[in-house]
Amino acid sequence: MRKRNFILRIPSLGPDGMALFPFILVRHAAPGPILINHEQIHLRQQLELGIVPFYLWYGLEYVVRRLQYGNHYLAYLNISFEREAFANETNLTYLKNRRIWSFWTYLRKTT
Repeated sequence: MRKRNFILRIPSLGPDGMALFPFILVRHAAPGPILINHEQIHLRQQLELGIVPFYLWYGLEYVVRRLQYGNHYLAYLNISFEREAFANETNLTYLKNRRIWSFWTYLRKTT
């Protein structure tokens, strides 16, 4: 069975892509498979943690990382959810074998 994505193009979107369950929002008309995979990883994280808890955790972790690094981009890169997605975005079969709560292993790791 082939999984379908709800991909919405929003040309004014700041980042190239964003996962907002159940949608993947994209800025460009033809997003690449790596971007889609990155956002699908976020959708899985949102499903297993719950939508509201995911966004609360994401926001809180961003604040902690922002205080830690004093820089928006470094804070963003070090959010555990982003670390997992960036580390595995080029592995297009990652979600087939991903264990539940895999983002947890990225919580303690920072760049």
